[in-house]
Amino acid sequence: MGVNDYGKTRRSFYSEGKICGPVAPWHPEVVTAFDGLRSFNTGSTEAFKTALMKLLKAPGAQRKGRKNPKASGHRPPLRQLMKQRIAAPEENLFGLGKIELEELAVECGQPKFRGRQLFRNLYARRVRDLDACTEIPANFRQELAARFRVEWPDIRARVESQDGAVRYLFALDDGENIETVYMPIENRVTLCLSSQVGCAVGCRFCFTALLGVKRNLTAGEVVGQVTAVLDAQQVPKETPVNLVFMGMGEPMLNLDAVMKAVGILSDSNGLALALRRMTVSTAGVIPQIRKFAEIPARPKLAISLNASSHEQRTALMPLNRKYPLSELMQVCREFPLGPREYLTFEYVLLDGINDSDDDARRVAALVKDIKCKLNLIPFNSGSELPYKPSPLGRVLAFQDILRSHQVPAYIRISRGQDVMAACGQLRLGTMSRTATPVDASL
Repeated sequence: MGVNDYGKTRRSFYSEGKICGPVAPWHPEVVTAFDGLRSFNTGSTEAFKTALMKLLKAPGAQRKGRKNPKASGHRPPLRQLMKQRIAAPEENLFGLGKIELEELAVECGQPKFRGRQLFRNLYARRVRDLDACTEIPANFRQELAARFRVEWPDIRARVESQDGAVRYLFALDDGENIETVYMPIENRVTLCLSSQVGCAVGCRFCFTALLGVKRNLTAGEVVGQVTAVLDAQQVPKETPVNLVFMGMGEPMLNLDAVMKAVGILSDSNGLALALRRMTVSTAGVIPQIRKFAEIPARPKLAISLNASSHEQRTALMPLNRKYPLSELMQVCREFPLGPREYLTFEYVLLDGINDSDDDARRVAALVKDIKCKLNLIPFNSGSELPYKPSPLGRVLAFQDILRSHQVPAYIRISRGQDVMAACGQLRLGTMSRTATPVDASL
């Protein structure tokens, strides 16, 4: 499409009444939005119109019949809407599983094995440019490029802790943000991954709970946290990588996407990360724990316990009203474990709240006869929440009581506390002023 055709097309949309309202055809927002159409230089006028009309059908777009959007208090964010809807091609290949890619190959008239080749390129090789998939025929690559994009979540900022942990801020396609934490530990690394934008569970001592929940992440957004951080940190492929789904969100409320991501991450032709090095943590969503238990190949399970009685847990974790502690412990007793597998219980110690000797004895009774270990985590404090961490002496006393009842109990000092990257501290907008903006090409 030439420049003249472009201008005529844009003006015709106004004159035909397909866009109305106070925004002029040459308003800077409109110009910027139209210039964002990737089909501008090569597509036909009709293709341009088709793409634009698809955009205008999106919720919130200015259309015929809305005479004065300002008067109703509604001003559609035209630039943002254009960028989100016409960042052509629309669908992201990254996040599709092996079977989906095989089906896509067949749909495009290719043998099924081309889908497996594409899977290997996307995840094992971490290719982000389809032209680099040289084992795939050029005509298939061109068709894919016309219909799909390959994009990871965009690293917008990072801040490094004195202990070596790195807190990453990611921007997603729709403008939402999530956080991921990288923790190097001796000869291995651990990534703390988010599964939702925000969290719906509302634990009183968790900073992420202050955000509420906005949406679930896709499998591609989960896997993309891993590939983006491993690449940014230049982690050698032979380095053991632990993945803990303990970042923003409740993984069990997004179990399908989490398990799809796990399948990609653990596939020998994907990222080939060991299932035994993955842990999914939950506040206790009982129906989803049962569903998780039925999955033949799955990560390990961690339960966020944090209380020794029903009343105490309800006060700290409102989810306990729907899924009571007694029922949660019964599900834990029924959870199928392999010969070398155990359940992990996480217990955040809050000074004067849940850290007494009696609390320790009640916890020991709760986990009795369950093949488990218990991680004791001193609370990671912040100004917005009223709690304080238990003193070290109290933590040690709590641990001693558990061990005297034959409960394996370990003290976990969270990494990244100085940059609010520790357990329970992830909250958007709290990046330090010293956070380093990251170039999109990283």
